[in-house]
Amino acid sequence: MKRSILVIEDEQQIARVLELELRHEGYEVKVAGDGLSGLELALGQTWSLIVLDVMLPGSSGLEVLRRLRQDGRLVPVILLTARDSTPDIVGGFEQGANDYVTKPFVIEELLARIRNLIRMTEPATDDQQTLTVGDLVLEPASRKVMRGGRPIELTPTEFELLHYMMKHAGQVLSREQIITDVWGYEHTGDTNIVDVYVRYLRLKIDKGHRPKLIRTARGIGYALSVPDV
Repeated sequence: MKRSILVIEDEQQIARVLELELRHEGYEVKVAGDGLSGLELALGQTWSLIVLDVMLPGSSGLEVLRRLRQDGRLVPVILLTARDSTPDIVGGFEQGANDYVTKPFVIEELLARIRNLIRMTEPATDDQQTLTVGDLVLEPASRKVMRGGRPIELTPTEFELLHYMMKHAGQVLSREQIITDVWGYEHTGDTNIVDVYVRYLRLKIDKGHRPKLIRTARGIGYALSVPDV
């Protein structure tokens, strides 16, 4: 069964390039040119991934994303934005975006991000060993996470980041290393996405708990470990 991708993009030339490149990669592709028709298609069937432009006629990309998450759809979403604007990016993450690409983009990088996000949300077939750091437990097979015996709900990207950090517990991981191994593409100068998702993880697994497990290695990156007593 082919994986299916919905492209919601009002710039016809970009939409056509995406459609051709994704079909060449073996995906089934549908394209919508505005927010309203895009939302209707997004809610009308199950998708492997959605590529969503932020600036759309009819309804903005962020509104489409908000409606999707409000409806309980966990489909991975990559935002396309013409503006490398922190408020747009943060707003997208707050609405539940998994990743973003700034126009103009390199198609090979976008395809790599798409492949990685789809891999992250499909059932895992290996590397199923339960991981434990202190009272934090992660079960890859069931994708369950608990701290102190209480379940923690994570998005697919948050889960993959935590899984990676727990597999390398005690090691200082650079932002560039995390980008390459978790997001699945080479570092291109912007590692802010790592900081954003580490902040999300801290709110979910460290806030209200002792000891704090995620620590910052200033100027380098992050590590997950139980502090020495």
